Amino acid sequence: MTAAEHFEGNEAEQRRLLLDYLAKAGIQTTPIVEYPAHSSIEEGKHLRGDLPGTFTKNLLLKDKKGGLFFVTAYEDTDIDLKALHTKIGARGRLGFASIETMIERLRVVPGTATPLALFHDTDREITLVIDQALEGADQLNFHPMSHTGSIGISWAGFSAFAAASGHEPVVVDLTATAEVA
Repeated sequence: MTAAEHFEGNEAEQRRLLLDYLAKAGIQTTPIVEYPAHSSIEEGKHLRGDLPGTFTKNLLLKDKKGGLFFVTAYEDTDIDLKALHTKIGARGRLGFASIETMIERLRVVPGTATPLALFHDTDREITLVIDQALEGADQLNFHPMSHTGSIGISWAGFSAFAAASGHEPVVVDLTATAEVA
């Protein structure tokens, strides 16, 4: 049995754990808005309709030395992985972390990644990277540990979450052109 197969069906429990964590930390969120599972940003846009707020893309990346970085940006941002490592202090080029790493560290699978899953990273081994363009957003929308809905949180609430989980974000401009070395 693969790690992903073992994880299937566990999303509801992970969602409950997340909501409990947020409540205990006193972090306010919007109610979860449910919609069918989807496999792309474009499909998600169609399913959510006119739901207010800023929607994100979320990537768990690994550098050449095994360092982990959780990157959150506007959903339509093109992220240049070849240039990103220099902006965030990674040791060597970045690639996508394995499914097994996502499950082991964050209890999510590809397509369900959310920075809110960092509450599972109690050893604080993952660096949170946030696109500067998200700072101050009225409402950030993230998957609530599954890709069947969205949960909204203010920038202040997200900052409080990052502090409570021990993940002080590295804020970078992901739209800036990389400097030529």
